[in-house]
Amino acid sequence: MTPDKLVRPEVLAMSAYPVADAAGMVKLDAMENPYPLPAALQRQLAERLASVALNRYPEPNPRALRELIMRKMRVPAGMALLLGNGSDDLIQILTLALARPGAALMYPSPTFVMYGMNAAISRMRAVPVPLREDFSFDADAFVARMREEQPALVFLAYPNNPTGVLYPEADVLRVIEAAPGVVVLDEAYHVFAGRTFMDHLPRHRNLLVLRTVSKLGLAGIRLGYLAGAPEWIGELNKVRQVYNVNVLTQAAATFMLEHLEVLEAQAAEIRAERAKLHGALSAMQGLTVFPSAANFFLLRVPDAARSYQALARQGVLVRNLHPGLANCLRVTVGTPDENRILLNALKEAL
Repeated sequence: MTPDKLVRPEVLAMSAYPVADAAGMVKLDAMENPYPLPAALQRQLAERLASVALNRYPEPNPRALRELIMRKMRVPAGMALLLGNGSDDLIQILTLALARPGAALMYPSPTFVMYGMNAAISRMRAVPVPLREDFSFDADAFVARMREEQPALVFLAYPNNPTGVLYPEADVLRVIEAAPGVVVLDEAYHVFAGRTFMDHLPRHRNLLVLRTVSKLGLAGIRLGYLAGAPEWIGELNKVRQVYNVNVLTQAAATFMLEHLEVLEAQAAEIRAERAKLHGALSAMQGLTVFPSAANFFLLRVPDAARSYQALARQGVLVRNLHPGLANCLRVTVGTPDENRILLNALKEAL
């Protein structure tokens, strides 16, 4: 018996999430924090991790770590928290929990591809609603489509990936207030946007705020968190794999949250570099750069495939986006040296 006889048709039709080989490259394709931890902090972290009991199972949905995140990330009193193996894990938990037969999952398009992928995996009905040509959010069209489709679950990336656009707060509130189901604000890039809906949670019981520590500088440990009303978190917790956050992740996250100021200082450097890089990109001929509230830029070029290959030949790895974003590349804001290399390479690649 072969896979095509047994695997579900919607899975056969999918492609696995692509991750390019970055060996030897200036890696500007995955929106990572480019700065390593200071050497002294690395040594302290190593000592902390050395004391972890690897022979024991991790504490499920660990209370101390949840309480630390709630305090450091200013989760409003009375709300609850669910931890995941990155935000991808939590997106899957949400879709599996809400995937009643015929239930719809709605999101603006283009956006983070994992929303649509998880809709297919969970057999939810995916309803992408196009953004305007300049990637701004058409709240009127979105709310009207919500009334037609009655989605159980809505994802809004705030700011959006891969466009970098931060939707107007009033438009997001319209969606939350009109939604017949759950609205998830995916705030993966909140540290760069400086805006959040976390303080809206007590006023909107159908709102959940999703975040990850990846963009903050801890992509390697895989930790996401979902904040919202206890009645929602309690139900979603039933879908969570029991030991989904391992002991090393729990220890590393606890340590780094105790030194959060280091990561916040790095984020401030990235924001400063973002402003410089935007100015330099905007001055280049043959290139359209879209404004971004995240740690990356969406670029429109005459021929994305050609420019992507030309950059790769020069040792610079960026992201060549799907056909829905015609002739667009996404580039991460790197260190000053990485950004200089990118700019020089782009001159040859356009």
